[in-house]
Amino acid sequence: MELLRWLQLLAPLLLLRPPGVRSAGPIRAFVVPHSHMDVGWVYTVQESMQAYAANVYTSVVEELTRGQQRRFIAVEQEFFRLWWDGVASDQQKHQVRQLLEEGRLEFVLGGQVMHDEAVTHLDDQILQLTEGHGFLYETFGIRPQFSWHVDPFGASATTPTLFALAGFNAHLGSRIDYDLKAAMQETQGLQFVWRGSRSLSEQQEIFTHIMDQYSYCTPSHIPFSNRSGFYWNGVAVFPKPPPDGVYPNMSEPVTPANINLYAEALVANVKQRAAWFRTPHVLWPWGCDKQFFNASVQFANMDPLLDHINSHAAKLGVSVQYATLSDYFRALHALNVTWRVRDHHDFLPYSTEPFQAWTGFYTSRSALKGLARRASALLYAGESMFTRYMWPAPHGHLDPAWALQQLQQLRWAVSEVQHHDAITGTESPKVRDMYVAHLASGMLGMRKLMASIVLDKLRPREATAASSGAGPTGHFASVYNPLAWTVTTIVTLTVGFPGVQVTDEAGHPVPAQIQNSTETPSAYDLLILTTIPGLSYRHYSIRPAAGAQEGTQEPAATVASTLQFGRRLRRRTSHAGRRLVPVANDCYIVLLDKDTNLMHSIWERQGNRTVRMTQEFLEYHVNGDVKQGPISDNYLFTPGKAAVPAWEAVGMELVVGQLVTEIRQYFYRNMTARDYTYAIRSRLIHVPQDYDGELLCHRIEQEYRAGPLELNREAVLRTSTDINSQQVIYSDNNGYQMQRRPYLPYVNNSVARNYYPMVQSAFMEDDESRLVLLSERAHGISSQGNGQVEVMLHRRLWNNFDWDLGYNLTLNDTSIVHPVLWLLLGPWPLTAALRQRSALALQHRPVVLFGELPGTASKPPGPQQQEAVTLPPNLHLQILSLPGWRYSSNHTEHTQNLRKGHQGEAQADLCRVLLRLYHLYEVDEDPVLSQPVTVNLEAVLRALGSVVAVEERSLTGTGDVSTLRRWSWRTESGHRRGDTVSPSRPPGGPIITIHPKEIRTFFIHFQQQ
Repeated sequence: MELLRWLQLLAPLLLLRPPGVRSAGPIRAFVVPHSHMDVGWVYTVQESMQAYAANVYTSVVEELTRGQQRRFIAVEQEFFRLWWDGVASDQQKHQVRQLLEEGRLEFVLGGQVMHDEAVTHLDDQILQLTEGHGFLYETFGIRPQFSWHVDPFGASATTPTLFALAGFNAHLGSRIDYDLKAAMQETQGLQFVWRGSRSLSEQQEIFTHIMDQYSYCTPSHIPFSNRSGFYWNGVAVFPKPPPDGVYPNMSEPVTPANINLYAEALVANVKQRAAWFRTPHVLWPWGCDKQFFNASVQFANMDPLLDHINSHAAKLGVSVQYATLSDYFRALHALNVTWRVRDHHDFLPYSTEPFQAWTGFYTSRSALKGLARRASALLYAGESMFTRYMWPAPHGHLDPAWALQQLQQLRWAVSEVQHHDAITGTESPKVRDMYVAHLASGMLGMRKLMASIVLDKLRPREATAASSGAGPTGHFASVYNPLAWTVTTIVTLTVGFPGVQVTDEAGHPVPAQIQNSTETPSAYDLLILTTIPGLSYRHYSIRPAAGAQEGTQEPAATVASTLQFGRRLRRRTSHAGRRLVPVANDCYIVLLDKDTNLMHSIWERQGNRTVRMTQEFLEYHVNGDVKQGPISDNYLFTPGKAAVPAWEAVGMELVVGQLVTEIRQYFYRNMTARDYTYAIRSRLIHVPQDYDGELLCHRIEQEYRAGPLELNREAVLRTSTDINSQQVIYSDNNGYQMQRRPYLPYVNNSVARNYYPMVQSAFMEDDESRLVLLSERAHGISSQGNGQVEVMLHRRLWNNFDWDLGYNLTLNDTSIVHPVLWLLLGPWPLTAALRQRSALALQHRPVVLFGELPGTASKPPGPQQQEAVTLPPNLHLQILSLPGWRYSSNHTEHTQNLRKGHQGEAQADLCRVLLRLYHLYEVDEDPVLSQPVTVNLEAVLRALGSVVAVEERSLTGTGDVSTLRRWSWRTESGHRRGDTVSPSRPPGGPIITIHPKEIRTFFIHFQQQ
């Protein structure tokens, strides 16, 4: 997003700051040319390509070839790949290869996008990095060595671990809380070694550089001109470049008359920055949003300016040079300074001033956040489904090239939406529509692929029956479990008939329940209890029950009964708790208050404790008039007052069945309102004795409805309990690790600044009980009182701030959203053991393929059951995939092929399987599950064939870990210069040991049949 806006607001304050203590020795400034290119935000990708993005690469490549001293760093891959595949000439491609080889053009970060750090899931961060890195390695044989994460709104502690695993030697970030950054500048603490994981500690540490208060943009204020400084190509124009080449806000050209003034401005800024760092080496980023679309005018002005400064270096006390990140960090590393160590805490939330807390985007565009995660889960399932189809040998007629196209389309779409102005909900409506269209198209292709895989493995007898043309008398459903554990769960289908018989592949009846649909009045919800081994299918026949026919005794799905409760007004003073209605399964008794139609309490069996618990919807009323005070927008959450109840009456009904009981609560704005604005549907499952239902029994599944909201409302679900939480909650970083979040009493804006992101899980606890919340999309979460946790579900905002209006960033979101939370309640040892696996069970629910079953087919069509893939309960199969990369795993061989020009002739490699395993637990989280776990990959993957080779790779697959040598940085507690950071592991083999929180990546090669 556009940082210049914030810098212009802060410029008068920055000039008043004291210069601080000057660095010792002559100052060496590394001028790093770059362009910040948002993959979306205000303009669609195609609009940006047409207006400026293609011109960045075209003009930069041309200008770098004209000056040996010139440098440039390229970051996100989506624009570059579009340029490379659709714009670049053969000559330009040759020039790019030459510039990369000479180190004058450098790819940093290298992901498909620059992903957000607050609301993205670890799996999707890894995916988008893998997409970009795979392209760079396949095309150029290079692996990015440094990160450039300058615009995400706050920094997650997952990031240092992730980037260390990717092989980066140093990490560069920028946006952290304004007051913390100021304090770190004063103490020269912006550079440190970050150990992001409590369990991995120094094993996956990374040197981290946080940019100073000027961030990634060149200071735009120059005292001798009314125009911005150092932006000689001006500001990009949409929809097309101006035909005369004259852009708005072009800086004054460097001339003999003003070169001294330019030099003084640049040197003064370098010296100011030098005071905030411990060494005389200063990183001076030259660029900003949408810059270098005319690299000719940029370099033509900067070249003489740098020459002028260097010719007066002794007098000015500063020397300057064009640089890449590699140039800067190599010089810094060579100084052999001892650095401070930062532990596993993150830099969230992020504020730019007291009333600008960037905590609204944790929830903005909730529908997009949900769609992005569903797309990711569908991709995850499709990857392993296709891999299982191809190995040990494909027997059908599916075209692997077409299959790879479907996978690639969804990989690209899911990667794209991780951008820091995409899944954050901070984009304009037309860009949101672009993300949604790409995701929807990719998901449609993936479901076609999945259906093709199932149908392609039809047994011949069933294939004949399926093509017989008989009229449909029922349906069949194929259900696929993408997790590498056996899963027992409920799948829900919508059917058009109330009497239903459900049978499995063998014709045996299956526990099922039929009830009125919550979505379609004329239809019915069919709930089926299923147990599915890891990476396996179950197939079900769903037919109208034949019980009405004479002489038949077919068992049918049980029918749920519905109990209605009249609306109850919200009580100001309560006599509640006198008439309680219990809803129970083997793990919980939920007590409902008939006088209020609200939850009253929950008794949990494991700890034999009753916890008082109520849930209700509230709204923050926020300001939309900049003349009246601070505003909320896509980014910012700025409540003027405490949240108020958003309802006056609540209705309730119980849908009671043998398999599932649902509590449905409907919240109305007033007693006479026809439609409800909010709803909670809570589900308890009654697990039959013959089923392993530990995870299923120990959760209360809740789905909410919120919206449409009134304007300038922010809707929250508040859960109030008698848990003595001391107003402390824990929320996750990207589904990877938990952060302790104590309530901090700020002077201003305390509500908003105590909001945190919840990507996958959160909890609060006391000595006896822990209440866990699991989520299938990101939300903002906070504790505004003891024993209380509130989750922001939805936002609808409009304001009259010119900048927001100009870019259409006012978030007038009129949608209705249906987020899901699962609640776990019990003693902390129980919930600690169940939390991670339950979160994955929510994220990766079985995929249901539901179609008509021809009446002549005696059994549901589907493949013969394959052997399951099963991992221990503390290991997660993070990915099982056929990436289809065309490069050799041997780096020397691959680079030789590139030099010979053979890479374009290579075919997609369908023999190399990408496997990534992840230990779910922290070192001290569980006495058993936190132990290291040893697995034999030959045994685990036996269902796919005979393993002939196991190669351990870097996180994104592009590097062999046996040759990976990351820089080590001297710290106050450890490494000396020259050490290399790489885990000491035995050489490659099928038997591996994975330690707490480790993520290990492998190429698996199977015996070809």
